[in-house]
Amino acid sequence: MPILKLTKRNVEAIKKPGGTAPVFYWDEDLKGFGLRVMPSGVATWIVEYRPGAGGRGVAKKRSKIGRLEKIDPDKAREAAKKILAGVELGADPAKAKAEERATQVFSLLAATYVEDHMKTHRKTATADYYSYVIDKHLAPHIGSKRANTITDDDIGAMHRAIGKAGGKYIANRALAVASAVFNWAKMDNPVKGVRKFKEEGRERYLTSDEMQRLGDAMREAETTGLPYDVDEERPKAKHARKPENRRIVYGPHVTGAIRLLMLTGCRLREILNLRWAEVDPERGLLFLPDSKTGRKTVVLSTAAQDVLRDLPRVGKFVIAGRDAGTDDEKPRHDLKKPWAAICKRAGLGDVHLHDLRHNSECRIIPSDGREAKECGRSVAVGS
Repeated sequence: MPILKLTKRNVEAIKKPGGTAPVFYWDEDLKGFGLRVMPSGVATWIVEYRPGAGGRGVAKKRSKIGRLEKIDPDKAREAAKKILAGVELGADPAKAKAEERATQVFSLLAATYVEDHMKTHRKTATADYYSYVIDKHLAPHIGSKRANTITDDDIGAMHRAIGKAGGKYIANRALAVASAVFNWAKMDNPVKGVRKFKEEGRERYLTSDEMQRLGDAMREAETTGLPYDVDEERPKAKHARKPENRRIVYGPHVTGAIRLLMLTGCRLREILNLRWAEVDPERGLLFLPDSKTGRKTVVLSTAAQDVLRDLPRVGKFVIAGRDAGTDDEKPRHDLKKPWAAICKRAGLGDVHLHDLRHNSECRIIPSDGREAKECGRSVAVGS
């Protein structure tokens, strides 16, 4: 717990902490005034205090002043002085903030939760997923209600409606996100009174026949292309190509990404976010700096190395997207459309990209049509 004078010069010298826990820097002059620095590098001015009469028998509370990037040290110090002076007069800023949050409509409360908590404490992909669940599933049902008026009956009705429309899994995830918002706001949590749906364990393994059909569909996708349908009732349908000419050819980065998912056991975002700078072809290694489980090294099988070697290098990402090679290059967003087309062609109706991680333990899809000779999942070593 470093103690120093929180001046502009000293704060600028503070480096991004290692590990997974935040580091707190406390001011040597103004007791309770501090700076919290997250492993992500996000720094926030805070005040720590004991409410009421104080004393060691009273638990400490913390109140946020604002982000370092928006408030300089001098202004943050003045704000801290005012907050601490209020505490001396009986104020409890953390309690007051919680009461204010409770009166907000749920959509606003949830948006604040994502911005102030998720984007600071969790990975960007996780924060984005929470935002998606909030906007897509929670907001239509409870978004316009004041948070402190939402009951377990409201949550139960929402849960059932989401389950009916989207399935048990997403309904339960929506419950979890809603619960996280209420807990963060430090208010009564109506989610606690609602039981989750029972979810069946799902590990989908492909049979040898399914693997063969998948491999055939992938090779067709990257050579002659896969057929696609046209809605004949649409006004422009008459200008569409003849049925025998309706085919989409998918580039090597699409099929290469799918093969890497199969051969490495990596998660989808680990492959789509993979940069060439993180590939060591000489030693057959991938260095993943920000995977779901933290930094790790993946030892590649020979087949996985072959896939990487054959991929064209267009930009900085291994799986090139539309803007590959430009100044605004970003990783590919997803593989939903090509994967759906490949599965349809292969006659696989219930296989998700995530299922390929399970199959990586036992089979591979060769890129050249030869029978698979190498089995076994690539090894991931935490580092």
